[in-house]
Amino acid sequence: MPANILLVEDEPAIQELIVANLTRAGHTVLRASDAETAQRLVREALPDLILLDWMLPGMSGVELARRMRAEERTREIPLIMLTARAEETDKVLGLETGADDYITKPFSPRELVARIKAVLRRRAPQVTEDVVEIAGLRLDPVTHRVMAGDELVNLGPTEFRLLHFLMTHPERVHSRSQLLDQVWGDHVFVEERTVDVHIRRLRSALEPSLFDRLIQTVRGSGYRLSADVSAMAS
Repeated sequence: MPANILLVEDEPAIQELIVANLTRAGHTVLRASDAETAQRLVREALPDLILLDWMLPGMSGVELARRMRAEERTREIPLIMLTARAEETDKVLGLETGADDYITKPFSPRELVARIKAVLRRRAPQVTEDVVEIAGLRLDPVTHRVMAGDELVNLGPTEFRLLHFLMTHPERVHSRSQLLDQVWGDHVFVEERTVDVHIRRLRSALEPSLFDRLIQTVRGSGYRLSADVSAMAS
């Protein structure tokens, strides 16, 4: 699936090359040439992944990465460091700062696209095209179909995204505000009870197959999708 990627790179030629290749791969790319611009863009809307150059004018990429990891809102954004510094100590520093991967320049566009795909699969599986299956409930992001056993489940677009996120993060409890950020986008301002409405719709669509029982309400905390098939018998 296409991802929204923030590219923080101050060299115009490299920036253009990366944007062209990521756009060709189906991604949407926002650009920033310095840390301050990157911070403003992130305040407006969280990207699915950040490509961050080490050497930037003003605040360095390493310092920006530290700040991203220190803030609750930006802590979980997948981050790949781009740099010409190939020494082992530099790689260790980049990874210890919180980068999920570290790519040294020069790199091939194919390698970059592959690394992005790998990081997204590991850190943000809800934005990949991988089929997800739990206890016989199968969701295919490419065909936009959900199968409960052999039965097709008809879902609206929001319920589909909600189920996709829950299925790619099983057994984890998500608050209403977290679900709003991840499914609706943190730049969309809707009331938290909107989540409850769409959870009810999702459960209603899954009820004939009993898969609605996998979606559990955790009192005072939010919602969780159980990967335990025995939950369907309760």
